[in-house]
Amino acid sequence: MNLTTSKSKEFETYYSGMLAEYVSAIAWSSQNKILAATSAAGEVVLWNEGKITSLQTPTGKTVDCVAFSSDGKYLAVGGQDGQVKIWRENQLIATLENAPAWVDKLAWSPTKNQLAFSLGRYVQVWDADTTEILVTLNFENSSVLGIDWRNDGEYLAINGYQGVKIWHSQDWDEEPYNLSMSTVSVAMAWSPDGKYLASGNMDRSVTVLEWGNPDPWVMRGFPGKIRQLAWSQTKNKVNAPILASSSVEGIVVWEKAQDEAVGWEARILTNHVDIINAIAFAPQSFLLASAANDGWLCLWKKAQEIAQILTGVSEGFSTLAWHPQGKLLAAGGTQGELLIWSKVSRGQGFGQN
Repeated sequence: MNLTTSKSKEFETYYSGMLAEYVSAIAWSSQNKILAATSAAGEVVLWNEGKITSLQTPTGKTVDCVAFSSDGKYLAVGGQDGQVKIWRENQLIATLENAPAWVDKLAWSPTKNQLAFSLGRYVQVWDADTTEILVTLNFENSSVLGIDWRNDGEYLAINGYQGVKIWHSQDWDEEPYNLSMSTVSVAMAWSPDGKYLASGNMDRSVTVLEWGNPDPWVMRGFPGKIRQLAWSQTKNKVNAPILASSSVEGIVVWEKAQDEAVGWEARILTNHVDIINAIAFAPQSFLLASAANDGWLCLWKKAQEIAQILTGVSEGFSTLAWHPQGKLLAAGGTQGELLIWSKVSRGQGFGQN
């Protein structure tokens, strides 16, 4: 455990507020400084430069996922009541009823206003332009545990028991590509360049598929199931992004080696003393943030060493999200805290590293 931080703090508190309960999800709009946040009480709020707008007051049923469309026009949420709600410019324009299903995963296409969301073993894709469901995809093996579009919108990956299935969005009827495994894919993410797909698994392994290569890498030796994955947008010396994975209270950072036979080389980051709930790289940077039940939000310079520890919650952190420009960092707390830090404006600091 290392509580030392840099004397020159690079991030300072910008906003501090409260929701009624556990902050379940947060998301930034790509077009402005608007942050959406949801809670276990069912709240949906928007933060805009310190002003809070309530889109939904507490309902008693948790809202589990929130996402802005890539153009920032639409906001979607899903939760325990089975409803997917979509707002456009703070106006509720659609409510998709799916009870008794529990909607806990959703994701907008990066290139179109199409929203994919989970319904048990299925994923539906809703089109904001036609306000119709385009397709229902059957994952079959289990409930859906994750949804992620590739950066070009061409492929949609869905994960759960026995691996990941990847559908081609230009032909939904085509059989999906199957990254099969004997365990459960708990977490899954495309790299920002669309070249790699990573899966964090229940059997304490990480699988990395290079798109177009049928032989994935499998990395083992973690203390528990892989809960979180995060890719950097910036690439290393061999022109590959860096992958971070979290398991229990530890983080392993993977860098692709020059030697193909070596595959991916690991380094371990240790500082947290309780389960890590969220990790994310700052945009266009190797600066890694990790938020945990211990009440610390750690900033790791070059994904190697602690540069600063942010606090401000009474118990633990539940989630975090970087603004697309990297100058604001938001996080939620298990007791309803909503916090935003801003990058100190002097010089370049370590945010670019």
